[in-house]
Amino acid sequence: MKEKQAFHINGYIGLVGLLALLLAGTGLILSGSHTWNTAFFVLGIILWVIALLFLSSLTIVAPNKAMAVLFFGKYLGTIKSNGLFITTPLTRKIPISLKVRNFNSSLLKVNDSDGNPIEISAVIVYRVVDTAKAMFDVDYYLDFVEIQSETAIRHIATQYPYDTFNDDDLTLRGNTTEVSEELAKELQERLAMAGVEVIETRLNHLAYATEIANAMLQRQQAKAILSARQTIVEGAVTMTQMALEQIENGQEIHFTDDRKVQLINNLLVSIITDKGTQPVINTGDLSDK
Repeated sequence: MKEKQAFHINGYIGLVGLLALLLAGTGLILSGSHTWNTAFFVLGIILWVIALLFLSSLTIVAPNKAMAVLFFGKYLGTIKSNGLFITTPLTRKIPISLKVRNFNSSLLKVNDSDGNPIEISAVIVYRVVDTAKAMFDVDYYLDFVEIQSETAIRHIATQYPYDTFNDDDLTLRGNTTEVSEELAKELQERLAMAGVEVIETRLNHLAYATEIANAMLQRQQAKAILSARQTIVEGAVTMTQMALEQIENGQEIHFTDDRKVQLINNLLVSIITDKGTQPVINTGDLSDK
């Protein structure tokens, strides 16, 4: 099904024409009654019937509303303009909203790409852009949108890990904007058959499932500690190397390998330790033996 425009004319202009038709029909009926002219009488009745039929097709369309017109089960088209209109007589007019809608998906429990159970939900903002598809290609488009949205959320959640300490990885927690855009793209493909346009999607709840929340928190803490330690060690090695180069080059001091190892050890311990170090003054002979 494809949306098309239904026949309709301005209701106010149509009312003037129909009133004129009713007056003409009344005049013919009265004239036929007085002169016993059957032709005038029948013509007047026909004009009255036509006028009443078109009067019965008066339709009011509110802003951001549409009216699908069916003639004995056949889709004639849709009226999207707002106002008073006269359309085809003996038709059924079905209203459909064109307003922007939004809903919160239910809280879903799925496994991310690492197999960890997570809880996720999203806000979906959409509107109907093709009334014919929304009304006739799917059974009930509101339910269709909700079910397809949950399916898309489940699929997207399984494509990415909840979190990772690699900055190059795309994660659900760290890249919510990119994940939401990917969700909107996939959801639009699913809802195209229902004549629905997806305006925006946003993740509004994301967390580990309760049964593993404590364990994953410890895992996150451990990964954070390891990542921090790695950064500290890399910085300590760089600082120690710079310190040795500055001491030897600036002061023309040359250390033996044993002294270098001892100095490197002391510097690394001082920099890497998370507790304050206690200085020790060496009063012995520092000369090489």
